[in-house]
Amino acid sequence: MAFGWIDEQARARRRAGLVRTLRPRPADSPLLDLAGNDYLGLSRHPEITDGAAEAARRWGGGSTGSRLVTGTTELHGELERELADFCGFEAALVFSSGYAANLAAVTALAPHGSLVVSDAGNHASLIDGCRLARGTTEVVAHADPQAVRKALGTHRGPAVVVSDTVFSVDGDAAPLDGLAQAAREFDAGLIVDDAHGLGLLGAGGRGAPYAAGLAGAPDVVATVTLSKSLGSQGGAVLGPAPVIDHLVNAARTFIFDTGLAPAAAGAALAALRLLRREPERAERARTVAATLHARLTAEGHEAVRPDAAVISVRAPSPELAVRWAADCRAAGVAVGCFRPPSVPDGISRLRLTARADLTDGQIEHAVRVIGETRP
Repeated sequence: MAFGWIDEQARARRRAGLVRTLRPRPADSPLLDLAGNDYLGLSRHPEITDGAAEAARRWGGGSTGSRLVTGTTELHGELERELADFCGFEAALVFSSGYAANLAAVTALAPHGSLVVSDAGNHASLIDGCRLARGTTEVVAHADPQAVRKALGTHRGPAVVVSDTVFSVDGDAAPLDGLAQAAREFDAGLIVDDAHGLGLLGAGGRGAPYAAGLAGAPDVVATVTLSKSLGSQGGAVLGPAPVIDHLVNAARTFIFDTGLAPAAAGAALAALRLLRREPERAERARTVAATLHARLTAEGHEAVRPDAAVISVRAPSPELAVRWAADCRAAGVAVGCFRPPSVPDGISRLRLTARADLTDGQIEHAVRVIGETRP
């Protein structure tokens, strides 16, 4: 049997309690959502859905081709200009997903003979970018600028340091100042994934690089997603204009992928403009996260202090984490469940996400359900 080996892998997953399943949600789900990444509560905001609908009516349901053929519309260019300006970078390039943006940034900026220094806690998309890059990758200890220095000190030639700004599992922030300083000591570039920082950190949600004073620097490149705080779909790379021009010519996930659908571009642009007008949404999301953390720890849960909107609550085991999440769902609260092999440290967790539109009553309800269902 050509794929007979799949059966044994499936059995192994069942024995380990690691089977993943799809749960299609209805449009009017009754669950209180603490599992998604709609940090600013914009995915259903009328301005964002109107932006998506108007873009689809004007430009069509799809972009019709790759960005270099027919897939670039005037709307894509408008989004790129406003995104770069908002985040403080010289230029931007929009991709069909944040995953594709990360693959592009790492592979195109780590040629043969280069060194990629990657944080041990990086997202899978950055890890896959390192695997596909022609340079050599060295994985270093989590959030440790000194480990970055040690790795860079052994290499002669081009190098880049790669890190999330806010890590997606525990919600802790990377020491961007220290990473930038370490990279500059060895003339290395810095690539940071700001998927969980855009819309939350920095003045008015302009992102972690902006907050750290790194936005617009000639040696810093940032990637973002449009699918979290901006409530849409897609991703982008932000950086110096020569870097963006290089990606247009060298990034395979840009050259060979169909462009972002106009509806997604329209929704993201509407969200970006709304965030400019309502910067207080970023602060509200952080306040909700801090409140959730304070209430959970007061109830005796072991939770990581959030630096943005992700709160990680430790579970006793993979099996109990799955049961805990299922019991929360049965009680009306959707929470994330992270367990091996998705988490390299082997610690299973509930992953909660704060939203700017959560009320104090909803926060209290979520804390109560999590406490009542704790295994």
